[in-house]
Amino acid sequence: MTDTPTAPTTSTSWRDLTPTPDLGLVVLDMDGTLLRADGSVPDGFWDLLPVMQDRDIVVVPASGRQHATLHDMFGDHGIRTYLAENGTVVVHDDEVVATSPLSDDTVQQCISAVRGTDRRLGLVICTPEVAYVESTDHEFLDEAAKYYHSLEQIDDLTTVDAPVVKVAVFCFGSAEDAAPGLFTGEDAASPEVENNNAVVISGANWIDIMRTDANKGAALRDLQKELGASPADTAVFGDYLNDLEMIGEGDLSFAMANAHPGITAAANYTAPANTEDGVVQVLRRLLGV
Repeated sequence: MTDTPTAPTTSTSWRDLTPTPDLGLVVLDMDGTLLRADGSVPDGFWDLLPVMQDRDIVVVPASGRQHATLHDMFGDHGIRTYLAENGTVVVHDDEVVATSPLSDDTVQQCISAVRGTDRRLGLVICTPEVAYVESTDHEFLDEAAKYYHSLEQIDDLTTVDAPVVKVAVFCFGSAEDAAPGLFTGEDAASPEVENNNAVVISGANWIDIMRTDANKGAALRDLQKELGASPADTAVFGDYLNDLEMIGEGDLSFAMANAHPGITAAANYTAPANTEDGVVQVLRRLLGV
């Protein structure tokens, strides 16, 4: 599982910032960060996007959501670069340039663990193009559809015959409470999963299983190399533990006011909450508009 910093934060308020003319890369987590509580993009962001594009600033949605979902949200607005599936799918100029597939054994162990528990859970098997579910629980399916627009229901997840980049578990309850019984700790149903992979709490109700070398931070480093960018000209916004590695890759790193304490401790700056359009407020300050 991703380590959580516990040291007191030394982050500074966004109000102390001045316009940043060298800004070249803006990387945005979605839920709890850019998006409002109802899942919508703030209107002010659409006003700022052309300003950033005119200045050749690359805007990168970075999310546990799949590429198809992010493209549906932003593709019509000229965004062509994404860190999807928590960094296990990297898209640049609308082309998938890198993926991080799990082993077949890991996928089967995850399926067995979820099937074998008494907890009410939903399981999503994520490939670069399609997400698969076998559950018929309508409440879970409605939740999964928010994040996976390319979603297919099948009878048996063990029959998925495509590279799997992520296994996502939706918990009807706390993900942090559910993870120890499934994948982490001495009493885990499938301890092999944690031994060989990263088990990440990616939201209040979501657990993601990915390769240990796959995360938003690693994907962002690769993208910075591709674009000739550096931490000095990169702004990163996040709120939850799946953003932890990514937060370290931008000198302008922002934890939302609603962020998990681990993200607040890791970020260089604080920002207003997502419910206050915090990303928009900070970007206005950085852009000087």
